[in-house]
Amino acid sequence: MNQTSFICDNNHRFDLNKKGNLHFMNHTVKTEYDKEMLEHRQQMIQSGLYQPLIEWLVDYLQEDQVSSVVDMGCGEGSFLQQLEKNGLPGTKVGFDISKDGVALATNQELEAFWCVADITNLPFADKQISHLLNIFSPSHYQEFRRVLAPKGKLIKVVPESGYLKELRELFYDGREEKQSYSNEKVVTKFAEEMTTITTERLTYQIPVTDDNYLDILEMSPLKWGASPELRAKIKETRKIDFLTVDVLILVGQ
Repeated sequence: MNQTSFICDNNHRFDLNKKGNLHFMNHTVKTEYDKEMLEHRQQMIQSGLYQPLIEWLVDYLQEDQVSSVVDMGCGEGSFLQQLEKNGLPGTKVGFDISKDGVALATNQELEAFWCVADITNLPFADKQISHLLNIFSPSHYQEFRRVLAPKGKLIKVVPESGYLKELRELFYDGREEKQSYSNEKVVTKFAEEMTTITTERLTYQIPVTDDNYLDILEMSPLKWGASPELRAKIKETRKIDFLTVDVLILVGQ
C-alpha cells in the first residue's frame, strides 16, 4: 500500500496532497511570487539563463561527497531540474513558502521530493543534510547549522553589483539610487556565520531576443518597482539587447 501520511516524533501528522508533496507550514505566508511570474522564471532558467552557474555548481559538487542536496527557496524547481540534467549527484529535495511554486515544481521531470516549508523552521532532522543550496533566497544560519551533517556545506548564491543591471535601468528609469546594488552586508553576514571555504564571482551576458523579452521582463521582482504605465511602455519596444548575470558564489561550513 502506498504511504500517504507521515507522523513525526512529536505525533504531528502530515498528509501527501494529490501532487505528492507535503505542506509543513502551520501558518499562511503571503508572497508576491505568483504563478505567472514563476512560469516566466521557469522558462528563462530552462532556456539557459544560468547555465554557467549550473555548470560551476555541478563541477564543484561532483568533486565533493554529496549524499543529499536541498534547494531552499526552490521556487518552481528549475534550478534542481537543471542541476540534475547536468549531472548533479545525491538525493534531491526542494522547498519553498510559495504553494504555486511547489505545485509547478512537482511537474519537473526529475526524481526529487518537493514540499511547502519555511526556511526559519526546516523540516529536517539534526545533522542529516550534506549540502544546502541557498540561491537568491534569505538565510537562517541557526537552522542551516542545525540540519547540516558534519562537514556538510552551504552554497549561497547572491547577486553582484551588475546583476540584471539592464532591467534596473528600465524599471527604475530616472532613479539612479535604485539602479545600484551592493551585497556587502550579505557577504559579511555569511563570513560571520560560516567558515568560508571558497568564493567565486561569475559575470556574463545573454542575448535578449523578441522570443525571450517578455519572460525577462516578467521573471524578476524588479518589475514591482515600476508603475503599471512604465511597465506597459517597456513591453511595447525591446530596449535592451543583452542581459547581464553577475553573481557571487559562497561556499561555507
